[in-house]
Amino acid sequence: MESKPDGGPAVSNSSSGSLTSQELAAIEDEEVLNKMLDNTEDFEQRRMIRAALRELLKKKRDKREQERGSRQQDLRQQGLSKGGTAGGCVSVGRASMNQQPPTNSKSRVSHMSNKGPAQTNLSLRKKMLSKANPAADTTPTSPSSAAPNVKNVKQMLLDWCRAKTEPYEGVNIQNFSSSWGDGIAFCALVHRFFPDAFEYSILNPYAPRENFQLAFSTAERLAGCPPLLDADDLVRMKEPDWKCVYTYIQEFYRCLVEKGLVKTKKRP
Repeated sequence: MESKPDGGPAVSNSSSGSLTSQELAAIEDEEVLNKMLDNTEDFEQRRMIRAALRELLKKKRDKREQERGSRQQDLRQQGLSKGGTAGGCVSVGRASMNQQPPTNSKSRVSHMSNKGPAQTNLSLRKKMLSKANPAADTTPTSPSSAAPNVKNVKQMLLDWCRAKTEPYEGVNIQNFSSSWGDGIAFCALVHRFFPDAFEYSILNPYAPRENFQLAFSTAERLAGCPPLLDADDLVRMKEPDWKCVYTYIQEFYRCLVEKGLVKTKKRP
């Protein structure tokens, strides 16, 4: 099966037909590049595809910034023509990402002053996580007590996350804890499989709550992944609990497999 992007060369899904960097740069369909990356085994070709994918994401981000700038200019002129203050109309999308919404101040105060409900909510979510993956609820005390394949599965899942998010700017997955603290890694992983769900280039790493909510709600809506993690719980932590993140990623992977979005190798 071949696909031909507008103004670009015919793209083959097989790894036998290698494309030049110029031909890859002419492809403006992110999904086509993602499929090519998944189906190509040649190292040099994969490197070129990843470079083309990064460049495409950068182009989209730059285009989005230009469109935002023009909208801001229009809003500023409208505000001045109506005699209002232009400052209140500018950077609506960015401001909503940067500022902490004051409307939740009462709920946050209640969490700070009354630890009972917060602890109860956290314990309930831990029970959900333990049901989803009982093995992640206990940490081995010594190498001999751990099953021989547990560490391998964890590392394989980490490598999978790293490979899928490699083209995304601002993502550097090294573990299942601190690497996910701002929510950008969650968004990148979800966006890799559902690129039309939201605009990745406008995400703000300084708005972790919004990023968590966006990633989890999108994964639940499009992949059927249950919301095992809670944005409010995560932002209260210094860094996410690796067991919670690991369990959620396992569940997200399982949902992708069930939908046929991830192919697993069948063992003989």
